[in-house]
Amino acid sequence: MPPEEMTTTDTPASGSGTRRRKPITVSPETDSQSLTRSEFFSHDFIHAASETYLILRLIYTLVRYLGVGRQSMFRAVALIVYTMLILPGLLKVAYQFCLSPHIRRSVVYGDQPRNRLDLLLPKDKDGLKPVVIFVTGGAWMIGYKGLGALLGIPLAERDIIVASLDYRNFPQVTISDMVEDVSQGISFVCKNIAEYGGDPNRIYLMGQSAGAHISSCVLLQQAIKEYKGEITSWSVSQLKAYFGVSGVYNLPNLVDHFDARGLHRSIFLSMMEGEESLQHFSPEILIEDPSVETAVSILPHIVLFHGTADFSIPPDASISFVESLKRVGVGAELILCNGKSHTDLFVQNALRGGKDELFDYIVDYIHGGDDDALAKVAAAPPRERLCPEPMLMLASMISPF
Repeated sequence: MPPEEMTTTDTPASGSGTRRRKPITVSPETDSQSLTRSEFFSHDFIHAASETYLILRLIYTLVRYLGVGRQSMFRAVALIVYTMLILPGLLKVAYQFCLSPHIRRSVVYGDQPRNRLDLLLPKDKDGLKPVVIFVTGGAWMIGYKGLGALLGIPLAERDIIVASLDYRNFPQVTISDMVEDVSQGISFVCKNIAEYGGDPNRIYLMGQSAGAHISSCVLLQQAIKEYKGEITSWSVSQLKAYFGVSGVYNLPNLVDHFDARGLHRSIFLSMMEGEESLQHFSPEILIEDPSVETAVSILPHIVLFHGTADFSIPPDASISFVESLKRVGVGAELILCNGKSHTDLFVQNALRGGKDELFDYIVDYIHGGDDDALAKVAAAPPRERLCPEPMLMLASMISPF
Protein backbone atom coordinates (compact mmCIF):
# COMPACT_ATOMS: atom_id res chain seq x y z
CA MET A 1 0.00 0.00 0.00
CA PRO A 2 1.47 3.42 -0.94
CA PRO A 3 3.03 5.23 2.01
CA GLU A 4 2.50 8.81 3.03
CA GLU A 5 5.62 10.75 3.90
CA MET A 6 5.74 12.88 7.01
CA THR A 7 8.76 15.18 7.32
CA THR A 8 11.24 14.61 10.11
CA THR A 9 14.68 16.06 9.30
CA ASP A 10 16.36 17.58 6.28
CA THR A 11 19.59 16.57 4.60
CA PRO A 12 21.25 18.27 1.60
CA ALA A 13 20.27 16.94 -1.82
CA SER A 14 23.34 16.66 -4.00
CA GLY A 15 23.63 19.20 -6.79
CA SER A 16 20.12 20.63 -6.44
CA GLY A 17 20.51 23.39 -3.87
CA THR A 18 17.46 21.95 -2.10
CA ARG A 19 17.15 19.78 0.97
CA ARG A 20 15.79 16.25 0.93
CA ARG A 21 13.64 14.86 3.71
CA LYS A 22 14.02 11.67 5.71
CA PRO A 23 10.60 10.04 5.76
CA ILE A 24 8.43 8.42 8.35
CA THR A 25 5.98 6.23 6.44
CA VAL A 26 2.34 6.26 7.44
CA SER A 27 -0.24 4.06 5.76
CA PRO A 28 -3.49 5.51 4.36
CA GLU A 29 -5.36 4.09 7.32
CA THR A 30 -3.21 5.97 9.84
CA ASP A 31 -5.13 8.67 11.70
CA SER A 32 -4.94 10.63 14.91
CA GLN A 33 -6.24 7.70 16.94
CA SER A 34 -3.25 5.49 16.05
CA LEU A 35 -0.69 8.15 17.07
CA THR A 36 -0.04 9.50 20.54
CA ARG A 37 -0.97 13.13 21.03
CA SER A 38 2.69 14.19 21.15
CA GLU A 39 3.55 12.24 17.98
CA PHE A 40 0.56 13.70 16.14
CA PHE A 41 1.51 17.24 17.19
CA SER A 42 5.16 16.65 16.30
CA HIS A 43 4.34 15.35 12.82
CA ASP A 44 2.02 18.27 12.04
CA PHE A 45 4.36 20.88 13.51
CA ILE A 46 7.38 19.65 11.57
CA HIS A 47 5.35 19.37 8.38
CA ALA A 48 3.99 22.93 8.81
CA ALA A 49 7.48 24.32 9.48
CA SER A 50 8.89 22.56 6.42
CA GLU A 51 6.09 23.81 4.16
CA THR A 52 6.42 27.37 5.52
CA TYR A 53 10.12 27.35 4.72
CA LEU A 54 9.32 26.14 1.20
CA ILE A 55 6.76 28.93 0.64
CA LEU A 56 9.17 31.62 1.83
CA ARG A 57 11.88 30.25 -0.43
CA LEU A 58 9.52 30.31 -3.42
CA ILE A 59 8.51 33.91 -2.74
CA TYR A 60 12.17 34.90 -2.46
CA THR A 61 12.86 33.22 -5.80
CA LEU A 62 10.03 35.14 -7.47
CA VAL A 63 11.20 38.51 -6.11
CA ARG A 64 14.81 37.77 -7.09
CA TYR A 65 13.88 36.98 -10.69
CA LEU A 66 11.55 39.96 -11.06
CA GLY A 67 14.45 42.24 -10.22
CA VAL A 68 14.42 45.72 -8.66
CA GLY A 69 13.10 47.93 -11.46
CA ARG A 70 10.26 50.39 -10.89
CA GLN A 71 7.66 48.07 -12.41
CA SER A 72 8.92 45.10 -10.40
CA MET A 73 8.91 47.07 -7.16
CA PHE A 74 5.35 48.19 -7.85
CA ARG A 75 4.27 44.59 -8.39
CA ALA A 76 6.08 43.48 -5.24
CA VAL A 77 4.20 46.09 -3.18
CA ALA A 78 0.93 45.10 -4.88
CA LEU A 79 1.63 41.44 -4.03
CA ILE A 80 2.17 42.29 -0.36
CA VAL A 81 -1.06 44.33 -0.17
CA TYR A 82 -3.00 41.67 -2.09
CA THR A 83 -1.76 38.96 0.27
CA MET A 84 -2.69 40.98 3.35
CA LEU A 85 -6.22 41.51 2.03
CA ILE A 86 -6.89 37.81 1.47
CA LEU A 87 -4.82 36.59 4.44
CA PRO A 88 -7.78 36.12 6.84
CA GLY A 89 -9.37 33.69 4.39
CA LEU A 90 -6.10 31.91 3.64
CA LEU A 91 -5.46 31.38 7.35
CA LYS A 92 -8.86 29.73 7.75
CA VAL A 93 -8.11 27.40 4.84
CA ALA A 94 -4.65 26.66 6.28
CA TYR A 95 -6.22 25.84 9.66
CA GLN A 96 -8.63 23.37 8.04
CA PHE A 97 -5.83 21.90 5.94
CA CYS A 98 -3.43 21.34 8.84
CA LEU A 99 -5.96 19.86 11.27
CA SER A 100 -8.22 17.78 9.05
CA PRO A 101 -7.87 14.02 9.63
CA HIS A 102 -9.21 13.50 6.10
CA ILE A 103 -6.17 14.96 4.33
CA ARG A 104 -3.09 12.88 3.51
CA ARG A 105 -0.30 15.46 3.27
CA SER A 106 2.88 15.09 1.21
CA VAL A 107 2.31 11.62 -0.19
CA VAL A 108 5.45 10.67 -2.15
CA TYR A 109 4.92 9.99 -5.86
CA GLY A 110 8.51 10.13 -7.17
CA ASP A 111 12.16 10.29 -6.18
CA GLN A 112 12.85 13.95 -7.04
CA PRO A 113 12.60 16.89 -4.61
CA ARG A 114 8.99 18.07 -4.33
CA ASN A 115 7.57 14.93 -5.93
CA ARG A 116 4.77 15.08 -3.38
CA LEU A 117 0.99 15.37 -3.49
CA ASP A 118 -1.78 16.10 -1.02
CA LEU A 119 -4.87 13.89 -1.01
CA LEU A 120 -8.03 15.62 0.17
CA LEU A 121 -10.53 12.87 0.97
CA PRO A 122 -14.30 12.96 1.63
CA LYS A 123 -15.56 12.11 5.12
CA ASP A 124 -17.97 9.58 3.63
CA LYS A 125 -16.02 6.39 2.93
CA ASP A 126 -18.87 4.48 1.28
CA GLY A 127 -18.16 3.51 -2.33
CA LEU A 128 -15.40 4.62 -4.67
CA LYS A 129 -15.22 8.38 -5.23
CA PRO A 130 -14.44 10.36 -8.40
CA VAL A 131 -10.99 11.96 -8.43
CA VAL A 132 -9.63 15.33 -9.58
CA ILE A 133 -5.88 15.58 -10.17
CA PHE A 134 -5.11 19.27 -9.65
CA VAL A 135 -1.98 21.11 -10.88
CA THR A 136 -1.60 24.57 -9.38
CA GLY A 137 -0.17 27.62 -11.11
CA GLY A 138 2.52 30.02 -9.92
CA ALA A 139 4.29 31.52 -12.96
CA TRP A 140 6.35 28.31 -13.30
CA MET A 141 8.38 29.61 -10.30
CA ILE A 142 6.20 29.44 -7.19
CA GLY A 143 3.75 26.61 -7.80
CA TYR A 144 2.78 24.95 -4.51
CA LYS A 145 0.45 22.03 -3.88
CA GLY A 146 -1.01 23.53 -0.69
CA LEU A 147 -2.94 26.05 -2.79
CA GLY A 148 -5.03 23.13 -4.01
CA ALA A 149 -6.82 23.22 -0.65
CA LEU A 150 -8.80 26.26 -1.84
CA LEU A 151 -10.52 24.00 -4.35
CA GLY A 152 -9.92 20.62 -2.74
CA ILE A 153 -11.57 21.09 0.65
CA PRO A 154 -15.00 22.08 -0.73
CA LEU A 155 -14.79 19.43 -3.46
CA ALA A 156 -14.03 16.78 -0.85
CA GLU A 157 -17.12 17.95 1.05
CA ARG A 158 -19.05 17.02 -2.10
CA ASP A 159 -17.69 13.48 -2.30
CA ILE A 160 -14.83 14.18 -4.74
CA ILE A 161 -11.22 13.23 -3.96
CA VAL A 162 -8.64 15.85 -4.92
CA ALA A 163 -4.98 14.98 -5.51
CA SER A 164 -3.05 18.27 -5.49
CA LEU A 165 0.35 17.79 -7.14
CA ASP A 166 3.59 19.54 -6.28
CA TYR A 167 6.31 19.75 -8.91
CA ARG A 168 9.78 21.25 -9.21
CA ASN A 169 9.91 24.92 -10.26
CA PHE A 170 12.28 27.17 -12.16
CA PRO A 171 15.19 27.86 -11.64
CA GLN A 172 15.72 24.41 -10.11
CA VAL A 173 14.41 22.87 -13.34
CA THR A 174 12.95 23.90 -16.69
CA ILE A 175 9.64 23.10 -18.38
CA SER A 176 10.45 19.55 -19.54
CA ASP A 177 11.19 18.53 -15.93
CA MET A 178 7.94 20.11 -14.72
CA VAL A 179 6.06 18.15 -17.39
CA GLU A 180 7.85 14.96 -16.34
CA ASP A 181 7.00 15.53 -12.65
CA VAL A 182 3.31 16.09 -13.34
CA SER A 183 3.13 13.07 -15.63
CA GLN A 184 4.69 10.94 -12.89
CA GLY A 185 2.18 12.29 -10.37
CA ILE A 186 -0.72 11.43 -12.67
CA SER A 187 0.70 7.93 -13.08
CA PHE A 188 0.87 7.48 -9.30
CA VAL A 189 -2.75 8.54 -8.86
CA CYS A 190 -3.99 6.29 -11.67
CA LYS A 191 -2.21 3.28 -10.16
CA ASN A 192 -2.88 3.84 -6.46
CA ILE A 193 -5.99 5.95 -5.94
CA ALA A 194 -8.26 2.93 -5.37
CA GLU A 195 -6.36 2.25 -2.13
CA TYR A 196 -7.47 5.68 -0.88
CA GLY A 197 -11.11 5.16 -1.87
CA GLY A 198 -10.86 6.69 -5.35
CA ASP A 199 -12.49 5.32 -8.50
CA PRO A 200 -9.75 4.63 -11.11
CA ASN A 201 -12.43 4.80 -13.80
CA ARG A 202 -13.46 8.34 -12.89
CA ILE A 203 -10.31 10.45 -12.91
CA TYR A 204 -10.28 14.07 -14.10
CA LEU A 205 -7.26 16.31 -14.76
CA MET A 206 -7.34 20.01 -13.90
CA GLY A 207 -4.74 22.77 -14.16
CA GLN A 208 -4.74 26.44 -13.25
CA SER A 209 -2.65 29.18 -14.92
CA ALA A 210 0.92 27.83 -15.38
CA GLY A 211 -0.45 24.55 -14.06
CA ALA A 212 -2.97 24.52 -16.93
CA HIS A 213 -0.10 24.98 -19.36
CA ILE A 214 1.99 22.19 -17.81
CA SER A 215 -0.90 19.73 -17.49
CA SER A 216 -2.12 20.38 -21.06
CA CYS A 217 1.43 19.72 -22.30
CA VAL A 218 1.43 16.47 -20.31
CA LEU A 219 -1.92 15.46 -21.78
CA LEU A 220 -0.92 16.05 -25.39
CA GLN A 221 2.57 14.59 -25.08
CA GLN A 222 1.09 11.48 -23.46
CA ALA A 223 -1.34 11.09 -26.37
CA ILE A 224 1.54 11.41 -28.86
CA LYS A 225 3.58 8.77 -26.99
CA GLU A 226 0.65 6.36 -27.09
CA TYR A 227 0.13 7.04 -30.81
CA LYS A 228 3.81 6.21 -31.44
CA GLY A 229 3.50 2.96 -29.50
CA GLU A 230 5.87 3.99 -26.70
CA ILE A 231 5.63 2.21 -23.35
CA THR A 232 3.87 4.47 -20.86
CA SER A 233 2.95 4.18 -17.17
CA TRP A 234 -0.56 5.60 -17.62
CA SER A 235 -2.99 6.21 -20.45
CA VAL A 236 -4.94 9.23 -21.68
CA SER A 237 -7.98 6.93 -21.80
CA GLN A 238 -7.91 6.84 -17.97
CA LEU A 239 -8.93 10.52 -17.85
CA LYS A 240 -12.62 11.33 -18.17
CA ALA A 241 -12.09 15.03 -18.92
CA TYR A 242 -9.62 17.91 -18.70
CA PHE A 243 -10.41 21.26 -17.02
CA GLY A 244 -8.12 24.21 -17.79
CA VAL A 245 -8.43 27.42 -15.75
CA SER A 246 -6.87 30.69 -16.97
CA GLY A 247 -4.26 28.76 -18.92
CA VAL A 248 -1.48 29.34 -21.46
CA TYR A 249 -1.61 27.16 -24.56
CA ASN A 250 0.36 29.08 -27.21
CA LEU A 251 3.71 30.33 -25.89
CA PRO A 252 4.95 32.34 -28.93
CA ASN A 253 1.80 34.46 -28.77
CA LEU A 254 2.49 35.52 -25.18
CA VAL A 255 6.26 36.10 -24.93
CA ASP A 256 5.94 39.84 -25.54
CA HIS A 257 2.90 40.08 -23.28
CA PHE A 258 4.72 38.43 -20.38
CA ASP A 259 7.79 40.61 -20.97
CA ALA A 260 5.66 43.77 -20.76
CA ARG A 261 4.18 42.54 -17.48
CA GLY A 262 7.54 41.92 -15.81
CA LEU A 263 8.30 38.29 -16.66
CA HIS A 264 11.33 39.20 -18.74
CA ARG A 265 11.88 37.57 -22.09
CA SER A 266 15.27 36.12 -21.15
CA ILE A 267 13.90 34.52 -17.99
CA PHE A 268 10.82 33.15 -19.75
CA LEU A 269 12.90 31.66 -22.57
CA SER A 270 15.21 30.08 -20.00
CA MET A 271 12.20 28.45 -18.34
CA MET A 272 10.96 27.14 -21.67
CA GLU A 273 14.39 25.90 -22.80
CA GLY A 274 14.94 28.47 -25.53
CA GLU A 275 12.92 30.05 -28.31
CA GLU A 276 13.23 26.93 -30.46
CA SER A 277 11.29 24.95 -27.83
CA LEU A 278 8.29 27.28 -27.58
CA GLN A 279 6.29 25.42 -30.22
CA HIS A 280 7.08 22.04 -28.65
CA PHE A 281 5.50 23.23 -25.40
CA SER A 282 2.50 24.91 -27.04
CA PRO A 283 -0.46 22.49 -27.19
CA GLU A 284 -2.41 24.80 -29.49
CA ILE A 285 0.37 24.61 -32.09
CA LEU A 286 1.03 20.91 -31.66
CA ILE A 287 -2.56 19.79 -32.28
CA GLU A 288 -2.53 21.48 -35.70
CA ASP A 289 0.30 19.20 -36.88
CA PRO A 290 -1.23 16.67 -39.33
CA SER A 291 1.29 14.04 -38.19
CA VAL A 292 -0.36 13.82 -34.76
CA GLU A 293 -3.96 13.72 -35.99
CA THR A 294 -4.54 10.21 -34.63
CA ALA A 295 -2.98 11.10 -31.30
CA VAL A 296 -5.22 14.14 -30.97
CA SER A 297 -8.30 11.99 -31.57
CA ILE A 298 -7.81 10.17 -28.23
CA LEU A 299 -7.84 13.32 -26.09
CA PRO A 300 -10.65 13.47 -23.51
CA HIS A 301 -13.32 16.14 -23.46
CA ILE A 302 -11.73 19.52 -22.69
CA VAL A 303 -13.38 22.39 -20.82
CA LEU A 304 -11.57 25.74 -20.50
CA PHE A 305 -12.48 28.53 -18.07
CA HIS A 306 -11.19 32.09 -18.37
CA GLY A 307 -12.06 35.48 -16.87
CA THR A 308 -12.85 38.27 -19.32
CA ALA A 309 -10.92 40.74 -17.10
CA ASP A 310 -7.78 38.58 -16.94
CA PHE A 311 -4.81 40.81 -17.79
CA SER A 312 -2.11 38.33 -16.78
CA ILE A 313 -3.16 35.79 -19.42
CA PRO A 314 -5.71 37.32 -21.82
CA PRO A 315 -8.89 35.28 -22.41
CA ASP A 316 -7.91 35.05 -26.09
CA ALA A 317 -5.48 32.30 -24.99
CA SER A 318 -8.38 29.98 -24.12
CA ILE A 319 -10.66 31.23 -26.92
CA SER A 320 -8.04 30.45 -29.55
CA PHE A 321 -7.20 27.02 -28.08
CA VAL A 322 -10.83 25.91 -28.01
CA GLU A 323 -11.27 27.00 -31.62
CA SER A 324 -8.19 24.99 -32.61
CA LEU A 325 -9.40 21.93 -30.68
CA LYS A 326 -12.75 22.02 -32.43
CA ARG A 327 -11.07 22.37 -35.84
CA VAL A 328 -9.22 19.10 -35.30
CA GLY A 329 -12.28 17.29 -33.97
CA VAL A 330 -11.66 17.33 -30.22
CA GLY A 331 -14.69 17.80 -27.98
CA ALA A 332 -14.11 21.14 -26.29
CA GLU A 333 -16.04 23.96 -24.71
CA LEU A 334 -15.20 27.40 -23.36
CA ILE A 335 -16.72 29.11 -20.33
CA LEU A 336 -15.93 32.83 -20.12
CA CYS A 337 -16.51 34.30 -16.67
CA ASN A 338 -17.62 37.89 -17.10
CA GLY A 339 -15.58 40.52 -15.25
CA LYS A 340 -13.33 37.97 -13.50
CA SER A 341 -9.59 38.56 -13.15
CA HIS A 342 -6.77 36.04 -13.25
CA THR A 343 -6.97 35.33 -9.51
CA ASP A 344 -10.76 35.67 -9.14
CA LEU A 345 -11.55 32.25 -10.58
CA PHE A 346 -9.29 30.35 -8.23
CA VAL A 347 -8.63 32.53 -5.15
CA GLN A 348 -11.21 35.26 -4.52
CA ASN A 349 -14.19 33.14 -5.59
CA ALA A 350 -13.04 30.32 -3.30
CA LEU A 351 -12.79 32.74 -0.37
CA ARG A 352 -16.12 34.31 -1.29
CA GLY A 353 -17.98 31.03 -0.82
CA GLY A 354 -21.56 30.50 -1.90
CA LYS A 355 -22.36 29.69 -5.51
CA ASP A 356 -19.60 29.93 -8.08
CA GLU A 357 -19.81 29.25 -11.82
CA LEU A 358 -16.54 27.30 -12.09
CA PHE A 359 -16.96 25.26 -8.90
CA ASP A 360 -20.61 24.43 -9.53
CA TYR A 361 -19.90 23.41 -13.13
CA ILE A 362 -17.13 21.02 -12.09
CA VAL A 363 -19.23 19.39 -9.36
CA ASP A 364 -22.23 18.96 -11.68
CA TYR A 365 -20.02 17.64 -14.50
CA ILE A 366 -18.25 15.07 -12.34
CA HIS A 367 -21.42 13.87 -10.61
CA GLY A 368 -23.49 14.03 -13.80
CA GLY A 369 -25.68 10.94 -14.16
CA ASP A 370 -25.34 10.01 -10.48
CA ASP A 371 -28.69 11.05 -9.01
CA ASP A 372 -27.75 10.08 -5.46
CA ALA A 373 -24.55 12.13 -5.56
CA LEU A 374 -26.33 15.14 -7.07
CA ALA A 375 -29.01 14.90 -4.39
CA LYS A 376 -26.32 14.96 -1.67
CA VAL A 377 -24.70 17.97 -3.34
CA ALA A 378 -28.03 19.79 -3.49
CA ALA A 379 -28.59 19.10 0.21
CA ALA A 380 -25.09 20.20 1.24
CA PRO A 381 -24.73 23.58 2.98
CA PRO A 382 -23.36 26.38 0.77
CA ARG A 383 -19.65 27.03 0.82
CA GLU A 384 -18.65 29.23 3.75
CA ARG A 385 -17.57 32.82 3.15
CA LEU A 386 -13.98 33.12 4.40
CA CYS A 387 -13.25 36.78 3.71
CA PRO A 388 -15.37 39.99 3.73
CA GLU A 389 -16.56 41.08 0.30
CA PRO A 390 -14.99 44.59 0.37
CA MET A 391 -11.57 43.05 1.01
CA LEU A 392 -12.01 40.60 -1.88
CA MET A 393 -13.14 43.33 -4.26
CA LEU A 394 -10.13 45.45 -3.32
CA ALA A 395 -7.86 42.43 -3.70
CA SER A 396 -9.15 41.90 -7.25
CA MET A 397 -8.31 45.51 -8.09
CA ILE A 398 -4.81 45.37 -6.57
CA SER A 399 -3.77 41.86 -7.62
CA PRO A 400 -0.43 41.96 -9.50
CA PHE A 401 -1.29 38.72 -11.32
